[in-house]
Amino acid sequence: MDLNQLYFDHQIAVMRADGALSRQCRRDRRFDASLIAGRIGCMQRALRAGAAPVWEALAAQGAADLPSPSLALHAPGWRDERAPASK
Repeated sequence: MDLNQLYFDHQIAVMRADGALSRQCRRDRRFDASLIAGRIGCMQRALRAGAAPVWEALAAQGAADLPSPSLALHAPGWRDERAPASK
């Protein structure tokens, strides 16, 4: 499968999870997204891409009921500017 198609499919799964009306549906869509993220991570690892660990971390989340799985939230060194700075 084409890597770009997997990126697209992952984004669709994330949007469907965010728009889910029930917790179970949201978990199911996030699980779908995590499976796709795992495939992306495997393909990127084979290509020696630097982003592979990020995708693998997204895949490892599985069906956990977490906030929207934005890639930025999982990137090393990323900090939410809305959050208060830690002292």
